[in-house]
Amino acid sequence: MGGRIVEVEAYIGVDDPACHAAAGRTARNRAMWGPPGHAYIYFTYGMHHCLNLVTERDGFPAAVLIRALAPEVGIERLRLARPHLVEPRLLSGPGRVCAGLGLSRAQDGLDLAGGPLWVGRSRRVPAAVGRGPRVGIRVGLDRPWRFFVLGHSAVSGPRGGPSGGRPGGRGGGGAGAARFRG
Repeated sequence: MGGRIVEVEAYIGVDDPACHAAAGRTARNRAMWGPPGHAYIYFTYGMHHCLNLVTERDGFPAAVLIRALAPEVGIERLRLARPHLVEPRLLSGPGRVCAGLGLSRAQDGLDLAGGPLWVGRSRRVPAAVGRGPRVGIRVGLDRPWRFFVLGHSAVSGPRGGPSGGRPGGRGGGGAGAARFRG
């Protein structure tokens, strides 16, 4: 199962008060400290797992939270597991991403380039990318490090356009795609 990445948030370094690394290195956030190109998966609110992609050099904690995917692979299986959701919402929200892909702490630290969980470059270029504050945090709101495909129905937070979000530029290199074969 998998899909095209349509919404992310960045968490960068010990100086970012919303980043798990702000509290220092722990057993929970160990994977976030590198090396880059690996998964950082944590459990939150006693019920949801969240997938992050580690982005910086070994020893510097930074990761991108995958907030939403547009389902493209395994859609029928996703629908069976969540018959009450319409297709664009099947992988909308960080908890749904992990639940839909079957990810848990067991996959924390997986190499994203050579294993069952991978991220690749999509050939599709989004029409426009929005930028705004991160969702569901109380600190670090001054950092507009949430990026999303403007108006896309799978985006979990504000989608941009008349209802909110600021344009952040054109699609550039295109959206990524994430898939888990587990």
